[in-house]
This record gives sequence, C-alpha cells and structure tokens, in this order.
Amino acid sequence: MNSLHSTSHSVHVLKFISQFRSTPKFCLLKRNVTSNLENFGSNLFSNSTASISIKAARDGVDTAVVVEEEGPKLRKFQVFEGHPAPFGATVRDGGVNFAIFSANAFSATLCLISLSDLPENRVTEQFFLDPLTNKTGDVWHVHLKGDFKDMLYGYKFDGSFSPEEGHYYDPSQIVLDPYAKAVISRGDFGVLGSDDNYWPQMACMIPSADDKFDWEGDSLLKYPQRDLIIYEMHVRGFTQHESSRTEFPGTYLGVVEKLDHLKELGVNCIELMPCHEFNELEYYGYNSVLGDYKVNFWGYSTVNYFSPMTRYSSAGTRNCGHDAINEFKLLVREAHKRGIEVFMDVVFNHTAEGNERGPILSFKGVDNSLYYMLAPKGEFYNYSGCGNTFNCNHPVVRQFILDCLRYWVIEMHVDGFRFDLASIMTRSSSLWDAVNVFGSPIEGDLLTTGTPLGSPPLIEMMSNDPILRDVKLIAEAWDAGGLYQVGMFPHWHIWSEWNGKYRDIVRQFIKGTDGFSGAFAECLCGSPDLYQEGGRKPWNSINFVCAHDGFTLADLVTYNEKHNLANGEDNNDGENHNNSWNCGQEGELASISVKKLRKRQMRNFFLCLMVSQGVPMIHMGDEYGHTKGGNNNTYCHDNYINYFWWDEKEESSSDFFRFCRLMTKFRHECESLGLNDFPTAEKLQWHGHAPGTPDWSETSRFVAFTLIDSVKREIYIAFNASHLPVTITLPERPAYRWEPLVDTGKPAPFDFLSGDLPERDTAMKQYSHFLETNLYPMLSYSSIILVLLPVDNA
Repeated sequence: MNSLHSTSHSVHVLKFISQFRSTPKFCLLKRNVTSNLENFGSNLFSNSTASISIKAARDGVDTAVVVEEEGPKLRKFQVFEGHPAPFGATVRDGGVNFAIFSANAFSATLCLISLSDLPENRVTEQFFLDPLTNKTGDVWHVHLKGDFKDMLYGYKFDGSFSPEEGHYYDPSQIVLDPYAKAVISRGDFGVLGSDDNYWPQMACMIPSADDKFDWEGDSLLKYPQRDLIIYEMHVRGFTQHESSRTEFPGTYLGVVEKLDHLKELGVNCIELMPCHEFNELEYYGYNSVLGDYKVNFWGYSTVNYFSPMTRYSSAGTRNCGHDAINEFKLLVREAHKRGIEVFMDVVFNHTAEGNERGPILSFKGVDNSLYYMLAPKGEFYNYSGCGNTFNCNHPVVRQFILDCLRYWVIEMHVDGFRFDLASIMTRSSSLWDAVNVFGSPIEGDLLTTGTPLGSPPLIEMMSNDPILRDVKLIAEAWDAGGLYQVGMFPHWHIWSEWNGKYRDIVRQFIKGTDGFSGAFAECLCGSPDLYQEGGRKPWNSINFVCAHDGFTLADLVTYNEKHNLANGEDNNDGENHNNSWNCGQEGELASISVKKLRKRQMRNFFLCLMVSQGVPMIHMGDEYGHTKGGNNNTYCHDNYINYFWWDEKEESSSDFFRFCRLMTKFRHECESLGLNDFPTAEKLQWHGHAPGTPDWSETSRFVAFTLIDSVKREIYIAFNASHLPVTITLPERPAYRWEPLVDTGKPAPFDFLSGDLPERDTAMKQYSHFLETNLYPMLSYSSIILVLLPVDNA
C-alpha cells in the first residue's frame, strides 16, 4: 500500500477531562481467603448503568458528555478471579473468562453492554478488576457466569494520560479487546450511526458454548504454491454492482454466489483485500467532484485483527457478530469445495488509531507505548504513511500477531496471508522496555527504533511456527519509510514476495522501451537474479502487472497520466510514474487502430503473466478490461469506479475474458510453466529472429524461447515489442512441426485457436505457407505461442 493511498487521520478526539464524580455501583472483587477459586465470588452482583454519549466530530472537534443513571432490571452474574490465559474472551468452566494485557494501566474495568444499550452509548454492567485478585503479572482477568445473550463487552483503563511519555489512558473511554473475535457497531456499510456519528461506540462479541459451524469435513487445500493462479479481489466491490444480480450483493455470501465465475476463469486462489474489522467512514466526507461521499473503501486501516468485517456480511450485527463469522467461514468452505484457496490481505503495519490526533479505539487505550513504535518524547513513528506504526517486534505484539494468524488458519481455515507493507515487520521495536525486549539494558544508541533487522524476531517466529509455516506467507516487501526489500526480504525459505520489479520491467518491455530485453528474460524465468542466490525458488515470486494499487490493465494501455480528480484532491494523490502507454491517444475516446492496439497489449500482458515462472496474480476486473477512468488511487470510492461490472464481463465473454480463461487453462496444462526450480539450458533455449541467436542489446525489443514440456513436448513463445512487424525463423525439429496456438496480433476469437473453435481449420490454413518453410510472421506489439506436434498429426 502506498502512503498516498490513505489520507492522514483528520479526526481530532478531545480527551474526556471529567471523571465520574460518583461512580456506579462497581463490582469490587476482593479475595476470599477461606474459599477456593471456584467458590470465590459466589455473591450475585447488580450494577447501575453509565450512559456515555459521544457526538461525531464537528469542525475537527469531538464533544463528550458523561451521564449516570439508574438502569432498569439488570442481569446477575457470578464473578470469579479468572485466568490470565488465553487472552481475549474464552468460554470455559460454565462461563466466560476475560483476559487482557496492559502493563502500564493503574486499573481496569470490564464493561458489559447489551445490544440494545450499545446505540444509546450505555454501559449495562461493569466490573472493577482488583489488582490483587484479578491481575497476574501484567494480565488483567476475570471469570463470569451468567446470561450473556445479546451482550457485548469492552474495557475501561485508568492510568497516566501523558502523550509525551507514550500513554493515552482515559477511564471514560470504552476500548476494544485486541483479541475480540467480532466487533459490533453499525450494521450497514456506509451508513452513519445515530446522530450522524461516524465513530459510534464499538463493543466486542462475547463467545458462546453454542457457537458452531458445520465445516462438512473441510480442511486447508495445501496446493503447491507453484501451481497457484491468484485473484486479488475486494469482497464488496465484487458483487455490489446491480448487474451482479446476487441475492446478497457486496457481502461474503455475494462472493459465494459468484465463485463459479472464478472457477471458469481458472484461478485456484483468491486473495481478499482487507476483511478485518475497519471503519469505512474513517475519512467520511462530501466529495464535490462526484456528488457523493468519500469512504475508506479498500480497508487498509484495521480496527481489530481477529474480527471479520461485519458489514461485509448480510447478517451485519445480528446475533452479536456470530453470524458474520459464520458467513466468512461459509465463503471459505464453499471456495474450498471449488478447489479455490483463500488468502487474506492483512495490515499489521498500522491501525486506524492514527497518531496523537487519532481516536482511542483499542490498542492506544490498552497500552499505547507497547503496541506502537514511539520516539523518546512519545511521537508516533510513521513508517506506514498512515499516522502510526505497529510495534511488531515487541515480544507481546509479535505474540499477538502470531495468535491472530493462527486463529485465522485454525478457526477460519484460511490458506495464506499477504502482508501489506511487510517491511515494517522487519524493523526494530521501540526501546521503551529494553530489558524486556533485549534481555538487558541498552546503553547508548545501539539500535535506533525502526532499524531494519537481518533476523526480525517476528518473521523468525512466523517462519518456524508449526502452523504458519504450513500456509502461504507473502510479503509486500517495502514500506512508506523508504525500505525496499524485494529480493531481500528475510525469508527462511518460506516467504514469497509481491515482485514489484517484475511489474515495472514487464510494463517497460511490453510497451517497447529499449534496454529491458535481458531484464524481461529474467522475469520470464521467475526472477533468478532476485531469488536464486538466497536459496529461494521461482514460486517465491508473486508476479503481477496490475493490482488494486495503480492502473487497471485496461487503463495501463489507455492512459499516460493519472486522472484522479474524482478523489477530490486536485489530482495530487496517487503514483505519478506508472510505466503506462496509451498507445497513441489519451483516454477512452480513440481511433479504431488505437483501440485494436490496446486490446493487443492487454493480451500481451496477460500472456506474459501466464507463461512466466513464478506465481501469477490477476486483479479483479482485469479479466474483462475494467476501467477506472485513469484513476490510479481509488481507495475512497464506494461506487461504480471500484465495482465489478458483470454486464461488461458478459459482453466481453467472446473477447478478452475468453482469452484469459483459455490462457489460465493452458498454464495449468503445461508442466513447464510452474517449475519448482529455475529453468536451465536443458529445459529452456533462447532465440532471436533466428533460432539460437538471442539479442540482448540495448535496442532489442524481441525475446523468444523454447521450453521442454512433459505434456506439450515443447513450446515456442515469442514477444515482439517493436513498432515494426517481423518474420521469424522457427527452430528445426525433424519429424515434428510447429502449430500456432496463440497470436495476440489476431482478432478474437482467432487470438487463441482452441480445439472447439469452429473456424479453426480455416485459420490454420492461413499460416500454412509460412510454417511449411519454418517461418512465422509477427505483427508489431504482439506475442505468440506455438506447440510442437508430430508431422503425421495433421
């Protein structure tokens, strides 16, 4: 994620200054020395309610009013000391155990909030945790027995409010448990809370012994990574457009309804853009350009890492989030049934709490100096470009991350993860507690906060974890602080990388830039220049031409410049260097010849992606040529710009979509296009306009090679990125002949001569006079695939 893709947090949260003048009837848990743990606290407690009303930001300032009132009939709970592990809310011993880490808080209060009280900002019951009986080390804990139906929870922590020391404790704030399994606030995506509040009070789901889901024998698919074709997708954007005609548009269930499209396309892995709980109204504001409202559509601003995004579920807040969890599980189960793995795009580099001006939602109010990278005077480091930086290599934080990832694998059956701005996870943590972090005091400035580490503790733990090392781990190997680790990310032979260099080189070569033929050949081989020396394999390279960040494939060949005015930032946001080419005219209004060239270039890019060693990744919508009008930073649009246009996909089914699905099918069929190791001279031979004479000069725009394949015998692949056509000489293969399969220079459907094409024989005859003399003509900006067949197989 580029730092330009998220605006800085503009919500200024005013600290609650007033304290409770007379507190509600707290449950003060005292030690009963005459009874054991299970008998302790058998008294029944009943509490008054405290109502907290939080108004939305007006002119950059929040207001808060604290009101106490006697509530109606309250529930009764048995209260026990509880256990310090596991963290979070856990069903056990006939009740629920609550445990949370906070090293710097003076006191902690567990707040129970009914589903009906939440929109009224009322606390239904609250339990003050006695530091003598409800605290073990730095873990606060309590065990409750009672009726938790339609009940949620949160915490209040008291302590120092001293930003210069890194502390933001405020006993009037109810904060989320970092280990909560679901977060409840608003039920509908993009809809404001009561009183037009876009940061309404949130609360955590309480688990139940009745929580069950029928996995129907499902387990992780565990495909070899070299066999994957990844499809990056946005859950809401995939089916929200009216043309999807789904029963549950914009939801996990909506994706389930359209999984057969992905199966038809030939992908066997979906990479879900952020599905952790986030607030899409985070930078809510009127967009005068489009006349709608800007939202955080992409979701790269996490509120809670264990919770699936509830507003991506058709259930919303129903059943306190339990149904939302089950909908996500249903998506995974149904994807697995179709042979499709599910990856999650996770954002452990920063959270939605921003810097000192951001809201206090969870981590900041639980233990800010622990969870965030802070400078000596409490300032937030901003390696993410989004206001704060998660303190990933602190022992407590890295254990939190491991616990979270394990949960998504074990409980949610997720097959892998893509880590946004993963280089932040290699940076050293804040030195607030040098003894705890390093085992001894640090004298002098031996290790500056944020220094890249050769063996980051978090990455090492993940790489050697018995659960996580068995799933796919993919790094976006850079961050907004200038750290760029493509080809150098600490990997333990486990980690793969989004290969940003592949994207840049392929874009340059395909559009005809001189000086890239050699680098392009490296990309076709799986980037051995990046990964071979470190002991990695071609499948450690995740190859992509387009992703959510930047131009779509159609826009890549339509625009030379970004056109981001719709974002309301005067076209100042987004990347300026896109390595794109409009094929002669800017924008969609272009001549017929330019449009034909654009379609050819789209086919060239997709063919390149499918014949390159490594793991190809397709971005949602590129399979039909989705356009965003040249906008390369669409993070804020919940509208047609980011929606998949199913009607357009149907219209293009005989054109580009057909080409894409046939190319993915071809890749799956070829053993040689998903090698477990880098190709050698025994497997691959380079060619030029004549066999065996490749041209690696600075002016060369032609790359060709043959590849031995155990299924197809041998494949000839060539790219002509020149503005001039060329007639090439094919390698001699006695007793065999070359048969054309793909030629991007031909119009659809003759761009791919599949066996079921009615006019296939007629098309073949057009090549015959060339092939009889072992020649083949290539148009400018075109690519071809030929397969080897016995001469008698005519």
